[in-house]
Amino acid sequence: MTSNASVAEAQREQVKRDKPWLIRTYAGHSSAVESNKLYRGNLAKGQTGLSVAFDLPTQTGYDPDHELARGEVGKVGVSVAHLGDMRTLFDQIPLAQMNTSMTINATAPWLLSLYLAVAEEQGAPIAALQGTTQNDIIKEYLSRGTYVFPPQPSLRLTKDMILFTTKEVPKWNPMNVCSYHLQEAGATPVQELSYALATAIAILDTVRNDPNFDESTFADVFSRISFFVNAGMRFVTEICKMRAFAELWDEIAQERYGIDNPKKRMFRYGVQVNSLGLTEQQPENNVHRILIEMLAVTLSKRARARAVQLPAWNEALGLPRPWDQQWSMRMQQILAYETDLLEYDDIFDGSKVIEARVDALKEQTRAELKRIDGLGGAVLAVEAGELKRALVESNAKRISAIESGDQIVVGVNKWEQGEPSPLTAGEGAIFTVSETVEMEAEARIREWRSKRDDNAVGRALEALEQTARSGDNIMPVSIAAAQAGVTTGEWGSRLREVFGEYRAPTGVTLETVTSGAAEDARLLIADLGERLGETPKMVVGKPGLDGHSNGAEQIALRARDVGFDVTYEGIRQTPAQIVAKAKETGAHVIGLSILSGSHVPLVRDVKAKLREAGLDHIPLVVGGIISPEDELVLKNLGVNAVYTPKDYVLDTIMVGIAKVVGRALDKRDAERADTQAGVRGAAPRSEGAETVY
Repeated sequence: MTSNASVAEAQREQVKRDKPWLIRTYAGHSSAVESNKLYRGNLAKGQTGLSVAFDLPTQTGYDPDHELARGEVGKVGVSVAHLGDMRTLFDQIPLAQMNTSMTINATAPWLLSLYLAVAEEQGAPIAALQGTTQNDIIKEYLSRGTYVFPPQPSLRLTKDMILFTTKEVPKWNPMNVCSYHLQEAGATPVQELSYALATAIAILDTVRNDPNFDESTFADVFSRISFFVNAGMRFVTEICKMRAFAELWDEIAQERYGIDNPKKRMFRYGVQVNSLGLTEQQPENNVHRILIEMLAVTLSKRARARAVQLPAWNEALGLPRPWDQQWSMRMQQILAYETDLLEYDDIFDGSKVIEARVDALKEQTRAELKRIDGLGGAVLAVEAGELKRALVESNAKRISAIESGDQIVVGVNKWEQGEPSPLTAGEGAIFTVSETVEMEAEARIREWRSKRDDNAVGRALEALEQTARSGDNIMPVSIAAAQAGVTTGEWGSRLREVFGEYRAPTGVTLETVTSGAAEDARLLIADLGERLGETPKMVVGKPGLDGHSNGAEQIALRARDVGFDVTYEGIRQTPAQIVAKAKETGAHVIGLSILSGSHVPLVRDVKAKLREAGLDHIPLVVGGIISPEDELVLKNLGVNAVYTPKDYVLDTIMVGIAKVVGRALDKRDAERADTQAGVRGAAPRSEGAETVY
């Protein structure tokens, strides 16, 4: 006789499971050869899609041997400078069978062109290719900072890609509206929802307004717009945010664009869970954070991600190793294949709590979308600095809440005492990219240039420029340029000549609202000002191509609040420009923010430029993701203080910077005293006398 329990178990086994989401890891470093090995290894471990991380020169349109690429080659992703690199990157990986996501924005048309050229070499029909180019340039002006051109020509490039792929590569997602980096920049759920949806509207309107656009294809265009979102630690809110996203997108499809087909209106998104919340202190806690955040985008069937990529537990310390990435991949596989999650309908349907929170988020988002529309839409709101300032203010509130303890972060501002982590012990605990990678990339690109047909390259670049000026679609000539051997830097340089470059608003203004600074920190800076006889001056610099400016913005604001006269001009500055600004302003201290791992070569260059300018007396402080070993290197180079993610109390950092300036003044006064004593004929101090530095 069969028991009821056995019958129930048999019935459960017959339930048709949903297909799991695409399982990815965001990966790429050093060279195409090394990244290809990593990709093939991850695919062998069960990864079902690729997510390519490109280095900063590739993302911003520079070759590895360009001045601005100094220290950045292969650091935060793989260097792809030409067709040969792309060919190597996907060696033995059949693109016809792959679903590839490429985190690329300003140079998205170029990287897709290289990808399509390699696919054709492999014999893969481009109409069958599946994947995504992020290609959300608007959020780059607000958060991540890898923009190149002004907003209008950048939107034109995005439009060209959408029109080309809709016709020629119909399974490709030409744009991934990316709210991920908005949350990383401090966005609230409502800001993340509204800014992303406003971006999508701006792009769709741009496409629709093209005089050559075929209106009958608009539903297809709409259906290929996907999203890339963030999931933080506020678990219930994140579930509700994703349900609100899906419902608002359907609403926009019907009410604004008149799309009737439910399949064309579907909200499709991929996700990487929050990296902003990963901690350097007790980094093993990050494993639990990543798991909880993943649940927020997988548990609700109606708002489940189509693709998931998870950061590694140790990304606040440096680049993850293959084992670290494997650990994150196993989280996904266990949830997808060992649990019964995919056997059921949405487990949150009918929940009054969920419904009320979703309704509240939708109402607030509609109001914010109306405000953005009143500013002229997303692009004009970006150009006016309105959206950036709002993000900076939100991030300031978040940091202030952590500083005060109102927002608890375990192991950071609560329960800070813990056992040493064996996971971080020993040599090789953190992956590092060798400085030889850059030299090898420079040698490879010189060899590439020497072997190609220069006449064909010249013709391809001339065609690229003519197309850029005429307004015709940029994709066909970009593909031809890729096949001719044009490099990433040459493509970027030629379009810079046509479109110009752009520097986005920083969000750091006199009007930017913050929570202020502690009284003791303000008093210390006031005392320093009395000693100087003027307001202490600080230059905050972002050398290199690192566009993650959140830290620099918050340092600049808090320095303003404690009483410094602050100069901060945004991202992508050369060491020479930073030193020139320090000389121009009469700076008493320079603060550098470098999050790309290129701190050692860039600091070395800044120190050299200071010596050349006779300004080596100005103290230098550096912040970033910096290992203890590199901290020693920086201090040996003459850096006066180093701050890493564990230094989260901004007032404490301000006190430390004030002391750095004070010690520089002590040294100056001591040297003046020695000089005066020498003039009077007095004996100099002995070599062993203690000097405070």
